[in-house]
Amino acid sequence: MNIRLATWNINSARLRMPQILRFLQEYDVDVLCLQEIKCQNEQFPLEELAAQGYEHVELNGQKAYHGVATLARMPLRTVERTVFGGIDEARHLNVEMPGVKRGGKPVQIHNFYVPAGGDAPDIKTNPKFAHKLDFLTDMATNFSKQKDRNDPMILVGDLNIAPLENDVWSHKQMLKIVSHTPIEVEHLDKVAQSLSWIDAMRCHVPDEEKLFTWWSYRAKDWQASNRGRRLDHVWVTPSLEGCATHMQVVEPARSWERPSDHAPVIVDLKI
Repeated sequence: MNIRLATWNINSARLRMPQILRFLQEYDVDVLCLQEIKCQNEQFPLEELAAQGYEHVELNGQKAYHGVATLARMPLRTVERTVFGGIDEARHLNVEMPGVKRGGKPVQIHNFYVPAGGDAPDIKTNPKFAHKLDFLTDMATNFSKQKDRNDPMILVGDLNIAPLENDVWSHKQMLKIVSHTPIEVEHLDKVAQSLSWIDAMRCHVPDEEKLFTWWSYRAKDWQASNRGRRLDHVWVTPSLEGCATHMQVVEPARSWERPSDHAPVIVDLKI
Protein backbone atom coordinates (compact mmCIF):
# COMPACT_ATOMS: atom_id res chain seq x y z
CA MET A 1 0.00 0.00 0.00
CA ASN A 2 1.25 3.46 -0.89
CA ILE A 3 0.71 6.19 1.71
CA ARG A 4 1.57 9.87 1.34
CA LEU A 5 2.13 11.27 4.83
CA ALA A 6 2.85 14.88 5.75
CA THR A 7 3.71 16.76 8.92
CA TRP A 8 3.25 20.51 9.41
CA ASN A 9 3.40 22.93 12.30
CA ILE A 10 0.48 25.06 11.17
CA ASN A 11 0.57 27.72 13.91
CA SER A 12 -3.25 27.86 14.34
CA ALA A 13 -5.46 25.44 12.43
CA ARG A 14 -8.50 27.73 12.37
CA LEU A 15 -6.53 30.75 11.16
CA ARG A 16 -4.80 28.75 8.44
CA MET A 17 -7.54 26.37 7.32
CA PRO A 18 -7.39 27.87 3.77
CA GLN A 19 -3.71 26.96 3.60
CA ILE A 20 -4.39 23.46 4.94
CA LEU A 21 -7.10 22.85 2.33
CA ARG A 22 -4.88 24.19 -0.44
CA PHE A 23 -2.06 21.93 0.64
CA LEU A 24 -4.27 18.84 0.73
CA GLN A 25 -5.67 19.60 -2.71
CA GLU A 26 -2.36 20.38 -4.38
CA TYR A 27 -0.24 17.63 -2.85
CA ASP A 28 -2.73 14.74 -2.64
CA VAL A 29 -1.83 13.77 0.93
CA ASP A 30 -3.38 10.70 2.58
CA VAL A 31 -2.39 11.51 6.17
CA LEU A 32 -1.58 14.94 7.60
CA CYS A 33 -0.15 15.44 11.08
CA LEU A 34 -0.53 18.99 12.39
CA GLN A 35 1.14 20.64 15.34
CA GLU A 36 0.31 23.83 17.21
CA ILE A 37 -3.36 23.70 16.25
CA LYS A 38 -4.14 26.19 19.05
CA CYS A 39 -7.73 25.14 19.71
CA GLN A 40 -9.81 22.80 21.76
CA ASN A 41 -11.04 19.58 20.16
CA GLU A 42 -14.59 20.82 19.71
CA GLN A 43 -13.34 23.94 17.90
CA PHE A 44 -11.39 22.07 15.24
CA PRO A 45 -12.91 22.62 11.74
CA LEU A 46 -13.96 19.04 11.02
CA GLU A 47 -16.68 19.79 8.47
CA GLU A 48 -14.35 21.61 6.07
CA LEU A 49 -11.92 18.70 6.10
CA ALA A 50 -14.64 16.08 5.72
CA ALA A 51 -15.89 17.92 2.63
CA GLN A 52 -12.44 17.37 1.09
CA GLY A 53 -12.46 13.64 1.89
CA TYR A 54 -10.63 13.76 5.22
CA GLU A 55 -13.34 12.25 7.39
CA HIS A 56 -11.05 10.64 9.93
CA VAL A 57 -9.56 13.06 12.47
CA GLU A 58 -8.01 12.38 15.86
CA LEU A 59 -7.23 15.28 18.17
CA ASN A 60 -5.38 16.35 21.27
CA GLY A 61 -6.10 20.05 21.64
CA GLN A 62 -6.33 22.70 24.30
CA LYS A 63 -7.40 26.32 24.49
CA ALA A 64 -5.25 28.83 22.59
CA TYR A 65 -1.90 27.01 22.73
CA HIS A 66 -0.08 23.92 21.47
CA GLY A 67 -2.19 20.91 20.43
CA VAL A 68 -1.78 18.25 17.74
CA ALA A 69 -4.11 16.68 15.19
CA THR A 70 -3.84 13.74 12.80
CA LEU A 71 -6.27 13.58 9.87
CA ALA A 72 -6.61 11.03 7.11
CA ARG A 73 -8.62 9.63 4.27
CA MET A 74 -8.55 6.19 5.90
CA PRO A 75 -9.76 5.12 9.37
CA LEU A 76 -7.68 6.06 12.39
CA ARG A 77 -7.85 4.99 16.01
CA THR A 78 -6.30 6.85 18.93
CA VAL A 79 -3.94 4.65 20.90
CA GLU A 80 -2.81 7.18 23.49
CA ARG A 81 -2.29 10.81 24.39
CA THR A 82 0.76 10.79 26.61
CA VAL A 83 1.94 13.58 28.91
CA PHE A 84 5.70 14.11 28.68
CA GLY A 85 7.79 16.31 30.94
CA GLY A 86 5.20 16.35 33.72
CA ILE A 87 3.04 19.12 32.21
CA ASP A 88 -0.09 18.38 30.19
CA GLU A 89 0.09 20.74 27.22
CA ALA A 90 -1.53 18.53 24.54
CA ARG A 91 1.77 17.83 22.78
CA HIS A 92 1.40 14.18 21.77
CA LEU A 93 -1.02 11.95 19.90
CA ASN A 94 -0.45 8.33 18.93
CA VAL A 95 -2.85 6.84 16.39
CA GLU A 96 -2.90 3.61 14.46
CA MET A 97 -4.15 2.92 10.95
CA PRO A 98 -6.13 -0.35 11.23
CA GLY A 99 -6.10 -0.83 7.46
CA VAL A 100 -2.36 -0.29 7.02
CA LYS A 101 -0.28 -3.14 8.40
CA ARG A 102 3.30 -4.32 8.43
CA GLY A 103 4.04 -7.82 9.64
CA GLY A 104 0.38 -8.21 10.53
CA LYS A 105 0.42 -5.20 12.88
CA PRO A 106 -1.27 -1.82 12.29
CA VAL A 107 1.17 1.00 11.63
CA GLN A 108 1.19 3.60 14.41
CA ILE A 109 1.90 7.31 13.98
CA HIS A 110 3.28 9.33 16.89
CA ASN A 111 2.59 13.03 16.35
CA PHE A 112 4.75 15.30 18.58
CA TYR A 113 5.06 18.97 19.33
CA VAL A 114 8.16 19.22 21.52
CA PRO A 115 8.44 22.41 23.62
CA ALA A 116 10.50 25.17 22.01
CA GLY A 117 12.46 25.77 25.20
CA GLY A 118 12.49 29.54 25.51
CA ASP A 119 15.45 31.76 24.77
CA ALA A 120 18.24 30.85 27.19
CA PRO A 121 19.77 27.34 27.09
CA ASP A 122 20.08 27.21 30.88
CA ILE A 123 17.97 24.90 33.06
CA LYS A 124 18.66 27.01 36.18
CA THR A 125 17.42 30.32 34.83
CA ASN A 126 14.97 29.13 32.18
CA PRO A 127 12.19 26.75 33.32
CA LYS A 128 11.04 26.34 29.70
CA PHE A 129 14.41 24.91 28.72
CA ALA A 130 14.38 22.56 31.71
CA HIS A 131 10.90 21.40 30.68
CA LYS A 132 12.10 20.73 27.15
CA LEU A 133 14.90 18.48 28.36
CA ASP A 134 12.53 16.70 30.75
CA PHE A 135 10.12 16.16 27.87
CA LEU A 136 12.85 14.59 25.74
CA THR A 137 14.02 12.42 28.63
CA ASP A 138 10.48 11.11 29.06
CA MET A 139 10.24 10.39 25.33
CA ALA A 140 13.40 8.28 25.45
CA THR A 141 12.24 6.45 28.56
CA ASN A 142 8.78 5.82 27.15
CA PHE A 143 10.04 4.32 23.92
CA SER A 144 12.73 2.29 25.67
CA LYS A 145 9.94 0.49 27.52
CA GLN A 146 8.22 -0.50 24.27
CA LYS A 147 7.26 -4.16 24.73
CA ASP A 148 7.64 -5.19 21.11
CA ARG A 149 10.51 -3.35 19.47
CA ASN A 150 9.44 -4.67 16.08
CA ASP A 151 6.19 -2.70 16.07
CA PRO A 152 5.85 -0.62 12.87
CA MET A 153 5.83 3.02 13.99
CA ILE A 154 6.31 6.44 12.47
CA LEU A 155 7.30 9.46 14.55
CA VAL A 156 6.60 12.89 13.08
CA GLY A 157 6.30 16.45 14.19
CA ASP A 158 7.92 19.66 15.25
CA LEU A 159 10.67 18.39 17.53
CA ASN A 160 12.12 21.91 17.87
CA ILE A 161 15.67 20.64 17.52
CA ALA A 162 17.93 20.83 14.49
CA PRO A 163 20.43 18.10 15.39
CA LEU A 164 22.94 18.02 12.52
CA GLU A 165 25.44 20.66 11.44
CA ASN A 166 23.64 21.10 8.13
CA ASP A 167 20.24 21.29 9.79
CA VAL A 168 21.01 24.95 10.55
CA TRP A 169 22.27 27.83 8.44
CA SER A 170 25.41 28.24 10.56
CA HIS A 171 26.60 25.53 12.91
CA LYS A 172 29.12 27.76 14.71
CA GLN A 173 26.73 30.65 15.23
CA MET A 174 23.90 28.39 16.38
CA LEU A 175 25.74 26.30 18.97
CA LYS A 176 24.53 28.49 21.83
CA ILE A 177 21.06 29.08 20.38
CA VAL A 178 18.14 27.02 21.67
CA SER A 179 17.27 24.31 19.11
CA HIS A 180 20.90 23.47 18.21
CA THR A 181 22.75 23.33 21.53
CA PRO A 182 24.80 20.21 22.26
CA ILE A 183 22.68 19.27 25.27
CA GLU A 184 19.48 19.32 23.21
CA VAL A 185 21.10 17.26 20.46
CA GLU A 186 22.32 14.79 23.06
CA HIS A 187 18.82 14.39 24.48
CA LEU A 188 17.31 13.95 21.02
CA ASP A 189 19.95 11.34 20.19
CA LYS A 190 18.82 9.33 23.20
CA VAL A 191 15.26 9.43 21.88
CA ALA A 192 16.50 8.24 18.50
CA GLN A 193 18.51 5.44 20.11
CA SER A 194 15.56 4.28 22.23
CA LEU A 195 14.06 2.29 19.36
CA SER A 196 16.83 2.66 16.79
CA TRP A 197 14.66 5.19 14.97
CA ILE A 198 15.63 5.91 11.34
CA ASP A 199 15.70 9.52 10.10
CA ALA A 200 13.56 9.18 6.96
CA MET A 201 14.34 12.69 5.75
CA ARG A 202 18.10 12.23 5.85
CA CYS A 203 17.72 8.92 4.02
CA HIS A 204 16.93 11.09 0.99
CA VAL A 205 19.15 14.11 1.63
CA PRO A 206 22.76 13.38 2.68
CA ASP A 207 24.02 14.80 5.98
CA GLU A 208 26.48 16.95 4.00
CA GLU A 209 23.64 18.94 2.40
CA LYS A 210 21.63 21.75 3.98
CA LEU A 211 18.05 20.80 4.85
CA PHE A 212 15.62 23.27 6.47
CA THR A 213 11.91 23.23 7.35
CA TRP A 214 11.59 26.50 9.31
CA TRP A 215 12.41 30.12 8.52
CA SER A 216 11.81 32.95 10.99
CA TYR A 217 9.07 35.50 10.48
CA ARG A 218 11.68 38.14 11.38
CA ALA A 219 13.44 37.86 8.03
CA LYS A 220 12.09 40.36 5.52
CA ASP A 221 13.00 37.99 2.69
CA TRP A 222 13.28 34.49 4.12
CA GLN A 223 14.37 32.99 0.80
CA ALA A 224 17.17 35.49 0.25
CA SER A 225 18.58 35.17 3.76
CA ASN A 226 17.83 31.42 3.96
CA ARG A 227 18.70 31.31 7.65
CA GLY A 228 16.68 28.17 8.21
CA ARG A 229 16.61 25.24 10.59
CA ARG A 230 15.32 21.67 10.29
CA LEU A 231 12.96 21.55 13.24
CA ASP A 232 10.43 19.15 11.69
CA HIS A 233 11.20 15.45 11.44
CA VAL A 234 9.95 12.10 10.17
CA TRP A 235 11.37 8.95 11.75
CA VAL A 236 10.48 5.28 11.28
CA THR A 237 11.26 2.18 13.32
CA PRO A 238 13.54 -0.51 11.80
CA SER A 239 10.55 -2.62 10.77
CA LEU A 240 9.69 0.16 8.29
CA GLU A 241 13.25 0.61 7.02
CA GLY A 242 13.24 1.27 3.28
CA CYS A 243 9.53 2.05 3.17
CA ALA A 244 10.08 5.78 2.68
CA THR A 245 10.47 6.04 -1.08
CA HIS A 246 10.38 9.82 -1.46
CA MET A 247 10.68 12.97 0.67
CA GLN A 248 10.16 16.64 0.04
CA VAL A 249 10.00 19.86 2.02
CA VAL A 250 7.22 21.94 0.49
CA GLU A 251 9.04 25.28 0.57
CA PRO A 252 6.47 27.10 -1.63
CA ALA A 253 3.95 26.91 1.23
CA ARG A 254 6.21 29.20 3.27
CA SER A 255 5.34 31.98 0.79
CA TRP A 256 1.58 31.47 0.70
CA GLU A 257 -0.70 34.14 2.11
CA ARG A 258 -0.48 34.33 5.93
CA PRO A 259 1.94 31.39 6.06
CA SER A 260 3.16 29.34 8.96
CA ASP A 261 6.87 29.80 9.64
CA HIS A 262 7.22 26.04 9.06
CA ALA A 263 7.00 24.32 5.68
CA PRO A 264 5.19 20.98 5.37
CA VAL A 265 7.27 17.85 5.01
CA ILE A 266 5.97 15.01 2.82
CA VAL A 267 7.15 11.41 2.88
CA ASP A 268 5.83 8.76 0.51
CA LEU A 269 5.70 5.32 2.08
CA LYS A 270 5.30 1.93 0.46
CA ILE A 271 4.03 -0.39 3.20
